[in-house]
Amino acid sequence: MFISNTNTMKENNIQARPFLKWAGGKGQLLEQFQFRFPQELNGKGIIKQYYEPFLGSGAVFFWVMQNCKIKKAYINEFNPEIYLCYVAIQKNVERVINYLKTLEKKYHGLDSANQESFYYRIRNKYNQTRQRVNYKKYSTKECSERAAMVIFLNRTCFNGLYRVNSKGDFNVPFGRYKNPTICNIKNLRAVSSVLKNVIITNDDFAIVQKQVKQRSFVYFDPPYRPLNKTSSFTSYSNNNFDDKEQERLAAVFKKLSQIDGVRIMLSNSDPKNEDKEDNFFEQLYSDFKIERLKARRMINCNALKRGEINELLVMNY
Repeated sequence: MFISNTNTMKENNIQARPFLKWAGGKGQLLEQFQFRFPQELNGKGIIKQYYEPFLGSGAVFFWVMQNCKIKKAYINEFNPEIYLCYVAIQKNVERVINYLKTLEKKYHGLDSANQESFYYRIRNKYNQTRQRVNYKKYSTKECSERAAMVIFLNRTCFNGLYRVNSKGDFNVPFGRYKNPTICNIKNLRAVSSVLKNVIITNDDFAIVQKQVKQRSFVYFDPPYRPLNKTSSFTSYSNNNFDDKEQERLAAVFKKLSQIDGVRIMLSNSDPKNEDKEDNFFEQLYSDFKIERLKARRMINCNALKRGEINELLVMNY
């Protein structure tokens, strides 16, 4: 069991937390995770490097970076738009803030009907300019403005989803929130501080095999395996993460487990919520420890089916 009371931020500074709302975000599970993090992560531990190949909103990343003595961190985000957000906040957080403040001021100055129209104007601009973005070559103005649009859309769209169609266009409808927080300046600056010396990549998750060294902690939070044919909300990118991808991930998990002192934790859905006979993950990770945690599912279109379900946690320690 590992619980840390370490506070690496100064008393008067805010603790950085995810700047994006995220379906399946791990903020609600952090308390349960703390009992299951490897002992080597504690204040006197020998783990000094952290890797997260499926970053998303980064709830676990932010917690580990601010509560453990990590000297080097590598984070990877396959979705180029989300990757761009992290890089822009890392490199030019004040520019992102300025663009976002402008969007926030305009949005909050409108009535509800015009807020909806404004949302769709920004969504259209975001989609129409996508083809001109060079995700491999950072441009301060272009990337900062685009990051601000991503955050704006995330804070004002339905349920904070990130979903794209087959063409790669963001297609989540307006969220109809009364007074959403769009630009949290203090948190964005705290996020930038945490990201200061972090290596951020936009690649396939298998890149972690080239990065991981001895005595490291790796956390995998891949796109979850759908519990049934209707439970997936289409796609967070225009690439599907099917069972073959889950199997490829398991192969990487097993390979990394052979490196001395590498501790790995992986989250996924629990198929047994729907089918007690579905042993997909038990078979895939038969050589490792599997535990079930309680989580709340909030994105089901049927409100009656939103509630507590099991999620899996796989560990090699």
